[in-house]
Amino acid sequence: MTLDSFLSTRRDRWSELSGHVRASGRRPESLGPNGVRRLGALYRSAAADLALARREFAGEPVVSQLTDLVGRARPLVYANERRSGSLREFVSHGYWRRVRERPVPLLIAALLLFGTWGLAAVWAWRDPGAALAVAPVQFQSWTEPQEDRPTPTSEESAAFASALFTNNIQVSILAFAAGIAAGLGSAFVLVFNGLILGVVSGLAADAGNGDLLLEWIPAHGILEISCIVVAGAAGMRMGWALVAPRRRRRGAALAAEARPAAEVVLGTAAWLVVAGFIEGFVSPSGIGLGARIAVGLLAAGAFWGLVFFRGRPIPERGPLL
Repeated sequence: MTLDSFLSTRRDRWSELSGHVRASGRRPESLGPNGVRRLGALYRSAAADLALARREFAGEPVVSQLTDLVGRARPLVYANERRSGSLREFVSHGYWRRVRERPVPLLIAALLLFGTWGLAAVWAWRDPGAALAVAPVQFQSWTEPQEDRPTPTSEESAAFASALFTNNIQVSILAFAAGIAAGLGSAFVLVFNGLILGVVSGLAADAGNGDLLLEWIPAHGILEISCIVVAGAAGMRMGWALVAPRRRRRGAALAAEARPAAEVVLGTAAWLVVAGFIEGFVSPSGIGLGARIAVGLLAAGAFWGLVFFRGRPIPERGPLL
């Protein structure tokens, strides 16, 4: 087949397709049922012509012209190709779908963090001498027995809460970024943070400061820990693309997973700010432990409730034909 015969036998259909694209604007339904069917038929024909042109006439202007035509027609034929990149859509649905669409990394991240936390807390409570060497300096004041030191002042408690909040932000970012190491980096960050939380909890309980610790952690801590789990899951999701790229190249698989994983971290950062406000206004207040736990459960419950309800996948819509 020559280029001239290729153009002469197909140019009229391309012109008709271009006319349908212009007439529809962004609303293919405005063409009516018959017009939509014709649009689909012309699109499939043009897509086949483009594949043939790329193979037989590479470098000719017709290839770029067909590429542009098919690119403009495709979103009209396939409704699921239309992307809604608005902030409103991301906040109302997009972020929650991203969190929910990979349940296995979420479960693994939660097990790594909470499992290590529980084991480390038991170890620190049974062997405080050895565990004290692991406790970070900024948290060691909470591991001293009450009879050896005065009850922490409001300033000391606020400093502790601030240090914990700052640590959780850093951990969330690191848990995501470390996922590039085939997901193992995220797993290590989650285990290490669980170790620190467990050691501090166990030592505080052994020193008689468990009630003081509980007065500060529940209101904001439940939500913050949830954010760490989500960030760690996003990192493992990104890293797993390198381990199991399926039929894609590893670079392509990583690129495909990196963007949704980054969207998860971006949305999670906003909830860390919410936790920060709770920490700044609720934790220092004089409300009782029950009220603090209720606030924490409500905040975390709102987060996971949105994941469950707003994160439900929408059915893929096929061609409009």
